[in-house]
Amino acid sequence: MKSYLIERYGDRSVVHAAETPTPQPGPADVVVHIHAASVNPLDFKIRDGAFKRILPYRLPLTLGNDFAGTVIATGASVTRFAVGDEVYSRPDKDRIGTFAEQIAVHQDDLAPKPASLSMVEAASLPLVALTAWQALVEKARVEPGQKVLVHSGSGGVGSIAVQLAKHLGAYVATTASATNATLVKELGADVVIDYRTQDFEQELTGYDVVLDTLGGDNLEKSLHVLKPDGKAISIVGPPDADFARDLGAGLVLRQIMNAMSLTTRRHAKRRGATYSFLFMKASGAQLREITALVDAGKIRPVVDRVFPFDQTLDALDYAEDGRAKSGKVVIAMS
Repeated sequence: MKSYLIERYGDRSVVHAAETPTPQPGPADVVVHIHAASVNPLDFKIRDGAFKRILPYRLPLTLGNDFAGTVIATGASVTRFAVGDEVYSRPDKDRIGTFAEQIAVHQDDLAPKPASLSMVEAASLPLVALTAWQALVEKARVEPGQKVLVHSGSGGVGSIAVQLAKHLGAYVATTASATNATLVKELGADVVIDYRTQDFEQELTGYDVVLDTLGGDNLEKSLHVLKPDGKAISIVGPPDADFARDLGAGLVLRQIMNAMSLTTRRHAKRRGATYSFLFMKASGAQLREITALVDAGKIRPVVDRVFPFDQTLDALDYAEDGRAKSGKVVIAMS
């Protein structure tokens, strides 16, 4: 089958098309014919080798972190899916490879595709929707009436997080360009800060939760808008010891990650707040919850542009260059 892979870490030039073996299902695996896959910043970080110390992939490695498709085979122990089922997923971090015609996924990481969505729309959701869910539901435990700031509300994660926070009953602020102000208001934002002309640190105060998708100075400034007992959650900021423990990292690596986030955690503590790093995990159970919200009209995907499979390299370049105006870039296999 055709796949887009890397044989060494590096820049965009290392990604190329190749013929790879078709996947064979393990006892609890489901083999899916992929109809569409989406592009995520995580793809570039993996390609660059940014995570090679903590995610030691074996090369060659097919890239791609989420998809939608149709079941074509199941392992002997599979009980939840059958051939012909329409599904979507973010595979486990050790089993990525969705820029391909087929993939084998553990049934625990798979969920029925929302009936109300096309394959392209569904493929845009798993990674970003799980990220938003795990940040706002699991880590932050957002409750009705709380104030939540979501950065980059028109982006992949942000566009879903704004909708989920609103569904959870929060008062939602977000940062976006003036061009995307109408979009994020339609998604549920109560306050929109134009990051080009306004300083959110000066405009906002007393927030219970901040979801940071940018890192750096943006994360540091985000701590200043939190109320005491507020929570800053970042998907790009420095990793922490909890993340290392989740990875099963050894003592040395846990100490290194703890040190990397020490300054940020201290700054948060001075304000009576907390900081945590989020690296999203695969979860079919959580995707089922998200499917229900999508089919109930509570969450909708935002797709910027769709590329055919043979233009996967162009799709990666388009996304990495920041040309997407809002939402996700999706690759359609058929």
